[in-house]
Amino acid sequence: MTYDIAIVGYGPTGATLANLLGMQGLEVAVIERDRTVQEIHISRSEPQTIAAEALRYRRDTHRGEAIGRIRIPRMHLNMVLVDGTDHDTLKQGPGRDLRTFMPGENRLIYIAGHRTTYLAPFSHIDSLRPGDKVTIEVPYGTFVYSVTGHRIVAATDLSVLRSPRHERLELQACHPRFFASHRYIAYARLVHVEPRGGTPFDLAAAGAADQPSRK
Repeated sequence: MTYDIAIVGYGPTGATLANLLGMQGLEVAVIERDRTVQEIHISRSEPQTIAAEALRYRRDTHRGEAIGRIRIPRMHLNMVLVDGTDHDTLKQGPGRDLRTFMPGENRLIYIAGHRTTYLAPFSHIDSLRPGDKVTIEVPYGTFVYSVTGHRIVAATDLSVLRSPRHERLELQACHPRFFASHRYIAYARLVHVEPRGGTPFDLAAAGAADQPSRK
């Protein structure tokens, strides 16, 4: 694959610039020189190995850093994913809640994004439909999730951060638009994994019975 622009450094400035250029239709490669990122490697495809690499990566990353890329075709979204959901971090793009896990840890991955401000990455979160794909690329692999449904909860409802005993992706944005009284939560389950240096594999419908209700 060819790129229009290469940015060296996965820090806050690099992540924001990559997302701004991506929104202009440019293919952007972000290169990280930090050896802790470059050394991450999967030599076997077993889920236990992936979980160990994911845990290691979560411990090595810091608030505000770019940690990967998120692609959601239904929402025309292709952006750098950052670590953290604080005010300054979410200015750069969608961010992983630090109280949750990394892809591949077999737990909850909770990603928040603005709906109307600061690049508005989740502006069209309500367009997601069951079966839509969400792809997250991190240094140790690529993880594909399938949307299962959504819920609307009060902004004070922290139960959405309670992790199940299987992998679940939750995407969150304020609801309704221009207000912050509630949260729109889209749910997705892991269906495909492509470990870096390993053999890609599909997953059974783990947690299929754990379907969110529409409210």
